[in-house]
Amino acid sequence: MAKYVTIGVCAPRPPMFTEGRKVHGQEAVDKMIAFWRSELSAVTPERPDIVVVPEACDRFPEYSNEERLAYYGVRKNQVRDFFGAYAKEHECYVAYSAARAIEDGTWRNSTQIMDRTGKVIGIYNKNHVVIEETTEYGILCGKDAPVFECDFGTVACAICFDLNFDEIRLKYAQSQPDLLLFSSMYHGGLMQSYWAYSCRTHFVGAVAGQPGTIISPVGEVLFESTNYFDFVVGRVNLDCRVVHLDYNWGKLRAMREKYGPKVRVQDPGRLGAVLISSETDEFTIGDMIREFDIEIWDTYMARALAHRNNPANREP
Repeated sequence: MAKYVTIGVCAPRPPMFTEGRKVHGQEAVDKMIAFWRSELSAVTPERPDIVVVPEACDRFPEYSNEERLAYYGVRKNQVRDFFGAYAKEHECYVAYSAARAIEDGTWRNSTQIMDRTGKVIGIYNKNHVVIEETTEYGILCGKDAPVFECDFGTVACAICFDLNFDEIRLKYAQSQPDLLLFSSMYHGGLMQSYWAYSCRTHFVGAVAGQPGTIISPVGEVLFESTNYFDFVVGRVNLDCRVVHLDYNWGKLRAMREKYGPKVRVQDPGRLGAVLISSETDEFTIGDMIREFDIEIWDTYMARALAHRNNPANREP
């Protein structure tokens, strides 16, 4: 059955100090909260189910390392709690990405997922930090790639430099979350669409000062922020599967002929794979796959790989 989720992406540049005057302590925390209250107000009217913000979203880039640590000492969880209060007030999930102190004195670069009550339901720690994050700032690499359950589906996270590494991508290609939330300071270019397709997931990119994106599981940019607006809101259907066209041409045609607008086939072109989705409450895309004996992408690729790995089918 159609399973729609509305996604809000806020991707502003980090806030700067005006008139060359840095502020510190609680004044800086209050300034940061006021900044994000204003930014979030842009997506609120469309009632998103989840809002995603960039990596290190509450960091002032003009601070020295010493000033940053002093600021974090005052900030503690105040900004996180602000996002939690926003989540509760507007009954949405929030993916809040920021530096996080650990009790042992080390740090993590984390995305914290808050549910519609404002409660933190999961934390992802950036697996692949830039070297200087550790040597200069004491931020350690995370080791897990968890998937979190939300009431609309499953979500997983990646942060910035992660996008360059196959190790974590392949973990998500196995778990295939419904949404992959990417909070970052760098865009990643073609890697965004590659991760979406490789993991067969909707990819949500919140990149500070760069286009915010919502990308389909076949790598198509569905929604994107612009040079005029640093936010975007889009509605996607999570009741979908990626299928290859091989062996499925006639089956897809028969499915469309029988059910018309109740099913959708999205073809990005030149890929050989399409995204099929149920656009009705009468049946799921899984029901359609079974009815027409459609072979999904993963099954086809596993079958092709098994064929290749059979010694009888390889050159000596």
